[in-house]
Amino acid sequence: MAAAGFAAPAASAMRAVPEAHAHRLWYSQPAKEWVEALPVGNGRAGAMVFGGVARERLQLNEDTLWAGGPYDPVNPAARAALPEVRRLIFAGRYAEAQALADAKLMARPLKQMPYQTVGDLFIEMSRLEGAEVRDYERALDLDAALATTRFTADGTRFRREVLACPIRQIIAVRLSADRPGAISCGIGFASPLRHALAIDGNTLVLSGRNGDKEGVAGALRFEARVCVIARGGSFAARDGKIVLHGADEATLLIAIATSFRRFDDVDADPAAITRARLDAAAATGFTTIATDTASEHRRLYRNVQLDLGRTPAADLPTDVRIRTSEQAHDPALAALYFNYGRYLLICASRPKSQPANLQGIWNDSLNPPWGSKYTININTEMNYWPAEITGLAECTAPLIEMISQIAETGARTAREMYGAGGWVAHHNTDLWRATAPIDGAQWGLWPTGGAWLCTHLWNRYDYGRDAKWLATVYPLMRGAAEFFVDVLQRDPSTGFLVTNPSLSPENHHPHGSSLCAGPAMDMQILRDLFEQTAAAAGVLGIDAQFAAQLRTTRTQLAPDKIGALGQLQEWQEDWDAAAPERQHRHVSHLYGLYPSHQINLEETPALAAAARRSLDLRGDESTGWATAWRANLWARLGDGERAHRILRFLLGPGRTYPNMFDAHPPFQIDGNFGGAAAIAEMLLQSRNDEILLLPALPRAWPDGSVRGLRARGACTVDLEWRAHRLTRATLVSATGGDYQVRLGARRVAATLRPGRPLHLSGARLRAAESIGSG
Repeated sequence: MAAAGFAAPAASAMRAVPEAHAHRLWYSQPAKEWVEALPVGNGRAGAMVFGGVARERLQLNEDTLWAGGPYDPVNPAARAALPEVRRLIFAGRYAEAQALADAKLMARPLKQMPYQTVGDLFIEMSRLEGAEVRDYERALDLDAALATTRFTADGTRFRREVLACPIRQIIAVRLSADRPGAISCGIGFASPLRHALAIDGNTLVLSGRNGDKEGVAGALRFEARVCVIARGGSFAARDGKIVLHGADEATLLIAIATSFRRFDDVDADPAAITRARLDAAAATGFTTIATDTASEHRRLYRNVQLDLGRTPAADLPTDVRIRTSEQAHDPALAALYFNYGRYLLICASRPKSQPANLQGIWNDSLNPPWGSKYTININTEMNYWPAEITGLAECTAPLIEMISQIAETGARTAREMYGAGGWVAHHNTDLWRATAPIDGAQWGLWPTGGAWLCTHLWNRYDYGRDAKWLATVYPLMRGAAEFFVDVLQRDPSTGFLVTNPSLSPENHHPHGSSLCAGPAMDMQILRDLFEQTAAAAGVLGIDAQFAAQLRTTRTQLAPDKIGALGQLQEWQEDWDAAAPERQHRHVSHLYGLYPSHQINLEETPALAAAARRSLDLRGDESTGWATAWRANLWARLGDGERAHRILRFLLGPGRTYPNMFDAHPPFQIDGNFGGAAAIAEMLLQSRNDEILLLPALPRAWPDGSVRGLRARGACTVDLEWRAHRLTRATLVSATGGDYQVRLGARRVAATLRPGRPLHLSGARLRAAESIGSG
């Protein structure tokens, strides 16, 4: 059954076995670098599989293993200093305001806690050192969620399979060969954290503590266990390893856990958790575990199938395809990238796991780039852009749980820092749900991170239309809105309500600072927050007075402006032309175009043209995630050629590593998710009850099909097209209702009955005034 608030996909979306080439990464050599290794994950635990011959490395992660422990970062001096910072900003004394904010408003400690690696599991087959190796291949089957390494060494054919089971919460490895007694290896752990190793029969135990950071003591205990189950042969304990000799086959079962329960409770028992998981898994063979893993993975993964056509390039190894992608015609590579993005989200974000962080769940460092935290001024939100439209609503459950938790910690930040009700979160949070501004005022003093996250709550309702679920999250939306009702300031020069202090992430204006009042992005986010919260109150039939207050306040927010260059202004003042970074990676002021719908071609053509001008000024090529955002923005503008050109750059070797991870550089997973979302946006868009079919189809994809995409209004959409023209569309709504369906300039009314598919030929859709499902 689907979890509460997450509608099950329509029956038409559950598909048969897909074509292998669109769902498989493969290579003709082992990984040497981490960004060549292949990821598996079950939501909580992940492994990077290197596919070595004589030495296999599995780099391991568990999603609650972060540095530090529960802490309160709110600066006690902040509330008293806040009025003066505001005054300085309104007076145009921005550098002074930033200096005061750095001294008095910022979090203590100034940095948040990083996500950390557990360490590595090594499988050493020393007898294969120097062996002649033939027919080597390593692959990742996205449909079966299985990483496989195959090779022949000294006449024996070896096979190694690795998976992460979401049902049993383990990682499992099977070692096999085509000759009896061929499996001999040493199995050992290594970890950069404080740890101890022990051997308990056929089980190797790595136990330790997380790291200290920024003066916050490590409060977590962790444990990783590997249970070795062999058929034939013998094993012994030697030098901190389990040594297996002469087995016909071996299965390794790996369980990892920490003492984390939630951000304010670290008293779980990781030893008891790992023992219980291994005991349960050991009673089942690898084949059953693999079958169950594939079945559970496919329950989500097969909701959508995409075909963009294929050329002979699709037969090449994945790293070769990436390396040559900007010169070769390889439409199937975009489909593979789309499928990989969905695979990664399923593996990194499942109910009861943590949300996908900057690297999903895969990280080999104690101090990864940007702490591998939750950067909520774009990156965390981008991680979940493909969730609703590509049939993975269930994967948003960890994000929604995190929002509910930062609403708790954010209420204290609102009260102690701002003297306000409701709750607030700034531009980052971590495992401990810290919400005070971090890093420095020029980056961190941005108050609308929590507000942006709340738009995902409305999206979840808008796609699923489950009012009972909406009632459970309405208090979160209300609390975020209540904070801004309390703290918005009247701009003395315009009379509009604005945020102050704030900034436009993570850009600088030409006055020696980033701090300002009322940046365009804040105003756009708050227009969404206020309208969506008011609309939610209307759906639920509650809180009418507060909803009316929000709508009134919304009309007083500073509007979007068009500057002297014809661009959409990023700030209240027309500073864009003189800004130090004209091609800044962030395009924050275009939030209103995507992911929001405030700016669109039909209702706000002048603002849409200004957004286009801003994109031209910013440039198409940026960091990985920023490139992906640009592709989505051009798709919203209906320019499939520009979106595809940017997507082609994103899939090239400058922005995609050999294992298809996004290259910021370095690795950030948000580019993978943003790219997958862009491909979906090129094929289907929706707002309210309007559905746009093939709104940005590029010439490079003349023939294709997609099945199972989701539109707002609990609607599943299948599309087929030939020679750039829609040939067939099928719409199924779980709730039924009246929709506007658009194909190019053609707009028709469609009435759908619950669960009744509406099949339309492209010709009929182009000719009809109204259509219905019977």
